[in-house]
Amino acid sequence: MQSLVLADLLAEQPSYASHRRREREREREREREMATKRLLLLLKPFDVYPVSQSDGLARITNPQELQILHYLDNRRKVHKDAINFCQNILHHKPVEWKSIVRNNLSERIRDVDLVVTVGGDGTLLQGSHFIDDSVPVLGVNSDPTQPEEVEKLSNEIDANRSTGYLCGATVNNFEQVLDSILEDRAIPSKLTRISVSVNSQPLSTYALNDMLIAHPCPAALSRFSFKIKGDDQPCAPFAHSRSSGLRVSTAAGSTAAMLSAGGFPMPILSQDLQYMVREPISPGVASSLMHGLIKSHQSMEATWFGKKGVIYIDGSHVSHTIKNGDAIEISSKAPILKVFLPHHLQNISEET
Repeated sequence: MQSLVLADLLAEQPSYASHRRREREREREREREMATKRLLLLLKPFDVYPVSQSDGLARITNPQELQILHYLDNRRKVHKDAINFCQNILHHKPVEWKSIVRNNLSERIRDVDLVVTVGGDGTLLQGSHFIDDSVPVLGVNSDPTQPEEVEKLSNEIDANRSTGYLCGATVNNFEQVLDSILEDRAIPSKLTRISVSVNSQPLSTYALNDMLIAHPCPAALSRFSFKIKGDDQPCAPFAHSRSSGLRVSTAAGSTAAMLSAGGFPMPILSQDLQYMVREPISPGVASSLMHGLIKSHQSMEATWFGKKGVIYIDGSHVSHTIKNGDAIEISSKAPILKVFLPHHLQNISEET
């Protein structure tokens, strides 16, 4: 009987040893995979001229103005500390990485497996203009708003910091989120972007947040006509507009300027676009066309009437001039952007 039990144990030993050997091999493979990952750290500028060294500071005697200046200088220091923190984490990870200030980007980001932006939504937006649909992005909000501070200082200054709506991490959980990405336990969300063509020539930059077509002078009138084109609307009506311009947003951008202007928030993974004519003058029967959706299978065709016009992409940093008679086509037929979203948006994504 004892010999049978011993035989069984001996028979099991090779299996156990083989199992342990496979486990060690898998662990080494995971380490090799992490070691081969290449990462770009994209930074919001941190070397802003310190307020404390400003020559103009001596001329400011108003206590509230001094408080604001020192508050802003503290924001710079917090951001710089966040950068140092993230870099220190990366020094202890088996990854190859380099950093660059966002203002120094001049060409497409290639040959990396992940882009980590440190700043706020603005840094992620600026970086997105250099990223195609193959490279995922993680945004680190370097200085998130503290609600308690905003309430405490509400009668003195505006203490709102970075919104970081699309940022999937802060310094508090950066290492945890980074590890989940490096170990392939996290899946990026696919965000829709806006494609714009002028006279059938595509613009090289896709909008992640929104785009605005307007006269370069904010006090000037914008004149244009537009219609929604799609297979289900072969004879869509043209709407003629005299207004302050035309804004089009993605789902990701629907909670920004579009929402402030009276639009509505959209599910983050929606492939539709939302448009709004800004401050239309006497729209008349076309009033129902001043705000609506461009479905994923549709596009908007617009014609600009005016000597001067500008298409702004995700704010004022990227722009394209247009002139009288230019034909503009807008759609969501652009390469998506892979973004590791914060948990509360991930949950919404899964539900939708």
